[in-house]
Amino acid sequence: MFNRFRKQAEAEFSPVTASVPPLTGVPSGLVSLTKAAAVSLEKRGLTGQRAAVYLVVDRSYSMKDYFANGSVQHLADQVLGLSANLDDDSTVPLVMFDNRPYPVVEISLDRYQGVVADQHRMHGGEISMGGTMYVPAMNAVIKHHHDSGATDPAFVIFQTDGAPQDHDATRLLLAQASTKPIFWSFLGFGRNKVDFLQQLDKMRGRLVDNASYFHAGADPRGLTDAAVYDGITQEFGTWLAAARAKNLLP
Repeated sequence: MFNRFRKQAEAEFSPVTASVPPLTGVPSGLVSLTKAAAVSLEKRGLTGQRAAVYLVVDRSYSMKDYFANGSVQHLADQVLGLSANLDDDSTVPLVMFDNRPYPVVEISLDRYQGVVADQHRMHGGEISMGGTMYVPAMNAVIKHHHDSGATDPAFVIFQTDGAPQDHDATRLLLAQASTKPIFWSFLGFGRNKVDFLQQLDKMRGRLVDNASYFHAGADPRGLTDAAVYDGITQEFGTWLAAARAKNLLP
């Protein structure tokens, strides 16, 4: 997908991004994000890598301010910028969850503005926000990736602001999912780091280490796009190598 956008001269770039050419076909609102994502992937040796990018978003009640102030929509935009570099169709399946997963919808280069707010409102807005259970959302991703017939691995950005109510089931599912071509990049919102996510990041009993954790803090929009991309991709390359060594990937 990324090569399709290589149309303009490198001369338009600053020295920091000189090796990442400008993009055409990407909406103006996503160009800077797509460039920043490309730089982060290049730094990790992941230019040209393909993956089916997913976004999972916590819709528990404690997330209400992050929906209201646009932080969740901004994350969706950032993930779409990453997808423009990794995914062959630049389409991101979006899974919202609280006690249950909500129907999967797609965000894409021609359908992304306001999608988060629209879906949040469609599901009842603030008054219907529930608790926090990871397993239903994780199963929704696993099923979607399997049913899609995708040959590329899944790269899942899983956003949450707290530990789940289904601790043990989450640990078990993450261990079981380590045999699948799926990587879970957990992204934390909130003032304090999520101890449970730190535990998942270091959890034993998996075929390969299939998860990472990056904490974006209480003001995720206050971070640079580069910092977010570096955080969510920090262990993806390591997992790719381990997954290939275990024949989970070609």
